[in-house]
Amino acid sequence: MDSLTKKEIETMLIKRHTKSVYEKLQRAKVAIAGLGGLGSHIAMALVRAGVGHLYLVDFDKVDVSNLNRQYYRACHIGTYKTEALKEELKEINPWVDIQTTCTHVTEQNAVNLFGEYPIVCEAFDCPEAKAMLINTLLLQVPSIQIVGASGMAGYKDANLIQTQKVMNRFYLCGDQKNGIETGDCLMAPRVMVCAGHQANKVLQLLLQEENNE
Repeated sequence: MDSLTKKEIETMLIKRHTKSVYEKLQRAKVAIAGLGGLGSHIAMALVRAGVGHLYLVDFDKVDVSNLNRQYYRACHIGTYKTEALKEELKEINPWVDIQTTCTHVTEQNAVNLFGEYPIVCEAFDCPEAKAMLINTLLLQVPSIQIVGASGMAGYKDANLIQTQKVMNRFYLCGDQKNGIETGDCLMAPRVMVCAGHQANKVLQLLLQEENNE
């Protein structure tokens, strides 16, 4: 197979999405906090859609326990998720701009990490970490929009997972009932459905096609 060119990627995306959509997404900047089952699949979907600039933040390394639901392969075990995911995304589109930070996200550093990004995807597992990030950014960064997740564990009906506008600048994806705190395990299908909801909401916000109902 001949080497893929940037022009071929651009031509394909314009043909699929129109030039106007392509240009908006190419200019877009999106941050993802947490690169597990949610964050890794959100990133994959956004790169495939043509988002031009991603910022990936996680502290962890890939472990064998991640392979059941996260966008990693066995060869990535022991590698930092920021590095492994960037490698995988560059295989989809070598020209996407990907910035990474390998660190724990805390109340003290959240604004410095994410404050310059108009849209942040919250993709943590821990409910306390989710609440910390969402509350900190909504209170301290007036312009930011957050797409979070709650309730994607187990193997119940995937159609229970929905996207809701909780308040101005905050959207929540999931069934809001079945999280890891309920004792349910995380399995790939529902996690990927929820990640798809988050990525889709990001695209709606970037393309200014929000449904206000």
